[in-house]
Amino acid sequence: MRKINGEANVVAVNAAKEYGIPKFILISVHDYNLPSFLLSSGYFTGKRKAESEVLSKYPGSGIVLRPGFIYGKRRVDGFELPLDLVGEPAEKILKAVENFTKPLSSLPASDLLLAPPVSVDDVALAAINGLKDDDFFGIFTIDQIKEAAENVRV
Repeated sequence: MRKINGEANVVAVNAAKEYGIPKFILISVHDYNLPSFLLSSGYFTGKRKAESEVLSKYPGSGIVLRPGFIYGKRRVDGFELPLDLVGEPAEKILKAVENFTKPLSSLPASDLLLAPPVSVDDVALAAINGLKDDDFFGIFTIDQIKEAAENVRV
């Protein structure tokens, strides 16, 4: 996981920089409020290493999107998995009860259940926002991704 999520992305960032690509957008992962010993796994350390590379090579134009569960339609071995059938209702339910669940957000790993899913369309629109807006750079949380998507949505 460290190689795939970290080292491979670091190579991509460096290649893009070397070829003069002006912006780099990395789809990373929400930290889910996990304890540090869990964040030290290869998956998260790889993601954070890639994030660091984006932000160091592209300090004024690098974009790191940190969505949680991304939902939409997904094709696997010729079959379509309708992840939106789970993700969209979960997102709406969590939005409706967020005033009640906010106090729980300080509990370790609470975001495993409380972080709202993000539609693939919102992630894509946030990336488009990043391409179009030179003032859009840095790390973006779930809520910031949704806000950025709204700014582009027609």
